[in-house]
Amino acid sequence: MTLTYAILALLVDFPQSGYDLTKSFAGSIGFFWKATHQQIYRELARLEDKQWIHAEAIAQDGRPDKKLYRLSETGRAALMKWIVEPCEMAPVKDELLIKVFVGELVSCTKLLQELERHRQLHQKKLATYLDLEQRFFPQPELLPLARKYRYVTLRQGIRYEQEWLAWCDETIQFLSAEVAVSVEA
Repeated sequence: MTLTYAILALLVDFPQSGYDLTKSFAGSIGFFWKATHQQIYRELARLEDKQWIHAEAIAQDGRPDKKLYRLSETGRAALMKWIVEPCEMAPVKDELLIKVFVGELVSCTKLLQELERHRQLHQKKLATYLDLEQRFFPQPELLPLARKYRYVTLRQGIRYEQEWLAWCDETIQFLSAEVAVSVEA
């Protein structure tokens, strides 16, 4: 159900086509909520049926008309109602944590390689977030309120990646001591 509200959230500021929404997903909400192209288009049809969004056909030269989706007042009201409803904590679903949990079944060296790979992935994502922070939020205290909400969302992503890196470093160091002991033995 949250895909519904993710799409509505992306339509708050301005109307977008399905293609534009897919790109917006990849560059903003997609950092913390995944959806495929097909899921987005399927949900757009559902939202249009519920009259939470309106579509306007825009003629294009040499190409099929594109639909530009706009948030309706009913959709805005539904989004506002949803925002103030309590939500559950998101469950942690992380494949790497399961692998580490039963890591004794493989060589420690192999698991350390996977941990190092994840460390690099998290480092790359952190660099992306820090770049976004620098480019779009150079003086966060001067932002209008709507942009402050987007900024604090980005800050959570930054802190999440920093914590993952700290855990990876701690775990790599901790397990590397085991490898050193096995080599000495």
